[in-house]
Amino acid sequence: MQEFYKKALQALILLLLADALLAAFFIYQSYLTVTVLAPQPGGLHWKYVGHSDDAQGGTSTVRIDEARDGALRFDLKVTGVATYPFSSASLVLDNGKGQPALVDWSKYSTITFLAKCTPSNSMVFALSTFDEKVSTKGEFLTYRSPATYFSCNRHGVPVSVDMTRLTIPDWWFYTMKLDLTHQGYALDKVGRLVFGSSVNSPRDIVSHVEITELTLRGRDYRYIAALAAILLAGWSAFGIWFFRAHARALIASLDSRLKKDLPLMAYRQLTLEPYKDKEKASVLRFIATNYTNTELDLECVVIGTGANRNKVNEVLRTELGMTFTSYLNKLRLTEAARLLAEKSSAAVAEIAYSVGYANVSYFNKLFKEEYGCTPKAFRSIATQQDQPAACAALPSAPAADASH
Repeated sequence: MQEFYKKALQALILLLLADALLAAFFIYQSYLTVTVLAPQPGGLHWKYVGHSDDAQGGTSTVRIDEARDGALRFDLKVTGVATYPFSSASLVLDNGKGQPALVDWSKYSTITFLAKCTPSNSMVFALSTFDEKVSTKGEFLTYRSPATYFSCNRHGVPVSVDMTRLTIPDWWFYTMKLDLTHQGYALDKVGRLVFGSSVNSPRDIVSHVEITELTLRGRDYRYIAALAAILLAGWSAFGIWFFRAHARALIASLDSRLKKDLPLMAYRQLTLEPYKDKEKASVLRFIATNYTNTELDLECVVIGTGANRNKVNEVLRTELGMTFTSYLNKLRLTEAARLLAEKSSAAVAEIAYSVGYANVSYFNKLFKEEYGCTPKAFRSIATQQDQPAACAALPSAPAADASH
């Protein structure tokens, strides 16, 4: 069994190492990261578009730097002429033919960027998401536009926006004549990003804004589900292997133990070779004949054979290398193992009594210490074999052998 446990431990360590590597790989893969301003698939690309309040009679302005180096740079100036003054720069998704397009960002929950402003500013970030029920493609005023605020300064402020927790402004509901309670929006059809002024933005001065490191982040929980499935399959396979291999190893161990025990049984040895020492033969024969007696102890052997205590102990030590108690238990437990294998109908308690144990719990304890399993488990293993080699090799009538 020690060899089996060593192999099982090695297999467990390998399984844990493999699981750790798989977990690291799948968890890493589950974190999604994509640069927004990187080249888009399918010929899509981002257009830089400026917006201001000039349609409402305002004089606010925006000038966008068209340099395409992974950044959005623009200068804006907000004046107080319009009732609701604003100025903004947008990233509008284009299909390459001058027509608006949509992108699915439902796998992403966060957008991050580095915002630099001179002078310091408080600005608005907004998404334009297409709503099949109310939106008209290309008319961004009809898109749902959830938004939030962020601050920036000349040193650069790292900004992280949870795109699932933005707020749609009230004016949009008034314009679209929708109930204010319909605040929901989806990220599967995004057409535009907006970076614009807020009511706290500096007035009547030119502000320079630079947005860099624009990145989408999210989690793909399919990798976590796949990891869980692989771990479950791996541990299930290990469990099945362990229990089957343990059963085979236990059977082999019991076979080996029983075969090893047979030569130690004095009642079998007495049939093979006579003892010239009559006192020695008398001691061994008495124990082998009376071991089923629950009252048998060293004093009984002394009285029954006429030998003194020292002689009894000497015989057992020199002939068998055991003490009286260990030899008596060996006789009883080996016979119990034979009976368990051959008499499947007999109760464990009945067998315990028949081999000399008045206390069944004590018998169970000793049996498990000797054979590594309980009497019930031993019987189950023995009956699973067509012809249990270990049990079949046991003597069928020990008492009779001892009488020769």
